[in-house]
Amino acid sequence: MTSLDSAITSGVHLAWLAPMLCVTSFIVLALLGRILPRWTSILSLLAISGAFLIFCYVLREYFSIGSGKHEYWIDWFRVGNESLSWGMIIDELSILMLGLVTFVAMMVQIYSLGYMKEENRFTWYFAVQSLFAASMLTLVLANNLLFMYIAWELVGACSYLLIGFWYEKRSAAEAAKKAFITTRIGDVGLLIGILLIFKATGTFEISEIIHIAENGGVDSGTLTIATLLVFMGAMGKSAQFPFHIWLPDAMEGPTPVSALIHAATMVVSGVYLVARLFPLFILTPDTLLIIAIIGLITAIIASSMALVMTDLKRVLAYSTVS
Repeated sequence: MTSLDSAITSGVHLAWLAPMLCVTSFIVLALLGRILPRWTSILSLLAISGAFLIFCYVLREYFSIGSGKHEYWIDWFRVGNESLSWGMIIDELSILMLGLVTFVAMMVQIYSLGYMKEENRFTWYFAVQSLFAASMLTLVLANNLLFMYIAWELVGACSYLLIGFWYEKRSAAEAAKKAFITTRIGDVGLLIGILLIFKATGTFEISEIIHIAENGGVDSGTLTIATLLVFMGAMGKSAQFPFHIWLPDAMEGPTPVSALIHAATMVVSGVYLVARLFPLFILTPDTLLIIAIIGLITAIIASSMALVMTDLKRVLAYSTVS
């Protein structure tokens, strides 16, 4: 695996600055939020706005060097002959998600400035929003499954904090716990699936895994089981049957949080996971059939439940699931 000089010289590799800006915002607001004036919460908005501008720059540079897949990474640490890296992949899919996440998160934070202005934990709210955005951006840029899984779990932790933001209300606290526990069930399946893939291929790098699998380097039975387990993670995050039960209750969080989770971030992370690993799913027809069946059941059940809901936010939740 080699990094591409064209990606580096063009500036495409600067995509890593997008999540880094949000991480910096989180650290500052989380550590100093209590001693800083409330208006400093705008640092979170400036960070996500900067991330959106970085997306615009990366998109322009990507088109300037033509389409294709570009990877850039640094070594994290080595264990024997194996090395783990912090890396990112820049292609049409990751750029699409980079733009989607930064734009929606930016709009949500602009709205939150007015919606949450009377809250005592105003600064903490924006700190978690920054961490959430950083986690999602890292997830969509990650070029290896281990790095992606770390970001995946951070997204889940942030959703717990945001859904349970009004933890004084018992219903909000219970909704946060329900979302956290339900999605963890799927995440256990995802972790086992990642480990099975690593055992079969000897690497966490997504491009190498796909190359090995497409060339017959992974037993079909092992690949089927692994992709089914990976899909369990997607089912949890995207609230697919039977893990759909957490999303309507997640409406107990602030309305901007509901928009952030449902519109283009946490719920879409499951879709992104399947899209990123779709070359593996193509090799396993049985897994694709199960995905189709679960999708059909989820669409029918959730849309039917949306028809009889009287709470507008729950209607939107079930529509999102469907």
